[in-house]
Amino acid sequence: MKLNVAYFLLLLTATVTFVNSCTPSDREALLSFKSGLTEPYIGLFNSWTGNDCCSNWAGVTCDPTDGRVNDIILRGESEALEKTGRSGYMTGSLSPSLCKLDRLTTLIVADWKTISGEIPACITTLPHLRILDLIGNQLTGSLPSDIGKLTKLTVLNVADNRLTGPVPPSIVDLSSLMHLDLSNNKLSGELPKDIGKLKMMSRALVNHNELTGTIPESISEIYRLADLDLSSNQLTGSIPSKLGSMPVLSTLNLDSNKLSGEIPVSILSNGGLNIVNLSRNGLDGYLPDVFTAGSYFSVLDLSFNKLKGAIPKSLTAARYIGHLDLSNNHLCGSIPLGFPFDHLEASSFDNNDCLCGSPLMRIC
Repeated sequence: MKLNVAYFLLLLTATVTFVNSCTPSDREALLSFKSGLTEPYIGLFNSWTGNDCCSNWAGVTCDPTDGRVNDIILRGESEALEKTGRSGYMTGSLSPSLCKLDRLTTLIVADWKTISGEIPACITTLPHLRILDLIGNQLTGSLPSDIGKLTKLTVLNVADNRLTGPVPPSIVDLSSLMHLDLSNNKLSGELPKDIGKLKMMSRALVNHNELTGTIPESISEIYRLADLDLSSNQLTGSIPSKLGSMPVLSTLNLDSNKLSGEIPVSILSNGGLNIVNLSRNGLDGYLPDVFTAGSYFSVLDLSFNKLKGAIPKSLTAARYIGHLDLSNNHLCGSIPLGFPFDHLEASSFDNNDCLCGSPLMRIC
């Protein structure tokens, strides 16, 4: 009996040792990935030696139960680098060998500044991928057209690259997506009309691209959405009024587009909206007189539009307004007295047709 127990413990130890070591196929895929990149200053890949990629390979973690690679986390801007006074710099491209790591849940290769080439199309074959973060490189080409296959993806961040082409229609199939950042690229075409299918999304940042078309009304169906930034594109049409009825939306940036029509009453009467920037569009009509004691705006920027009429007196009832900019419109009449106007500068009201009163030098 004692011999049997000892034999069982020996087998268990051997098994644990085996599953904690790197599989040869994963090690080969990692080394192929490494061969496509050059990092000359930090020596990041110096630790990628030996047979076991699960032990002390910088940025690589494995599942302890089977020794398969789960995470690759390589950040060019991190606390560790900041302490050394260095910033990451890496050249090369992302090898399709990454797609052989079919147990990968996290792929972060971020802020290396000069990694170029395309996102491997086969990335969409990784069934367990939850985080894809490639921000801050010089990636070109388009987003994989079948990116919707990554149904477990919660984070998609490819900001600050040079990506072109459309936002793939299949993106609406990312049913688990919570954070979307496509900002600062050269994406073109229209946003998918049914983008509202992304019910789990809390942040959608698609600013500084070349998107055209209208703002899909279905965005208002994303009830968890807190931050929406579509600024600095070429969007046209009116602002969907239903955006103002979104329950948790706190930041709405639509500035620097070609939007027209009136500002929806619902936007300015939504007590949950904290940052609203609609500047540099072609919005016209009157400013809705709908501010109440529940209005709280740290930023309300409506400058560089075609707004007319008087400044609503109800603005003085707002609980808080930090930065207010109504400059470069066609507003007329006297600037209301009291808060928040008593702490604003003249630049907030410059270049209107006939505004008068403090802080302008024009007497009513």
